[in-house]
Amino acid sequence: MLARTIPGRVVSDEIVAAGTHWYRKIPKDTVLRIVDLEGCQSVDTLIFDALRSDVRYNVPNTIKLAKNVYITKGVVLYDDLAQPMMTVIEDTVGRHDTLAGCCSREINTVRYGEPGKWSCRDNFLEALGNLGMNGRDIPPNINFFMHVPVSGDGGISIDDGISRPGDYVDLRAEKDVLVVISNCPQELNPCCGGKPTPIRLTIWQTGHTPQ
Repeated sequence: MLARTIPGRVVSDEIVAAGTHWYRKIPKDTVLRIVDLEGCQSVDTLIFDALRSDVRYNVPNTIKLAKNVYITKGVVLYDDLAQPMMTVIEDTVGRHDTLAGCCSREINTVRYGEPGKWSCRDNFLEALGNLGMNGRDIPPNINFFMHVPVSGDGGISIDDGISRPGDYVDLRAEKDVLVVISNCPQELNPCCGGKPTPIRLTIWQTGHTPQ
């Protein structure tokens, strides 16, 4: 089934458990597919230049050049130097959040009166620690599949997700990048439907015939 749905040679195919983290270097022209297996699961994502960890996904540059606050098919994700990092080449959902950032036990305490069991910031700190980085290396991130509507007067909210089981997004690397993911463990707001679930991450190379 997977070979028929991936238009290239699969390099890796993994299930990431609910609430855990993942990281991998993605070479230029390689594609990362993120699949929301059960629907309504936020996938918090950081992107770094694989050769320079101080060059990272940049929210303002991406929004200004996309002329839109949402990430969707055709949007290029830009870094701090306004250089393309990855391009969204396929998207079955239609829009993804790039405003709300990651959850943390600190912000949970302020918003909900309790820290929660775990957070995306905890996941990022753990993953980045394995990579020789720390909290200073956590910029504002993308939240794939997270539904953050923006009203006409600029108000935002975190609402029930709109992704369905099996929805996915394909990201093509425009240069060698390091992708760090927190499969969000949030249980205090609707971004994961109150119950975090697994995701599937498939890396494939373009220009190859599926096997």
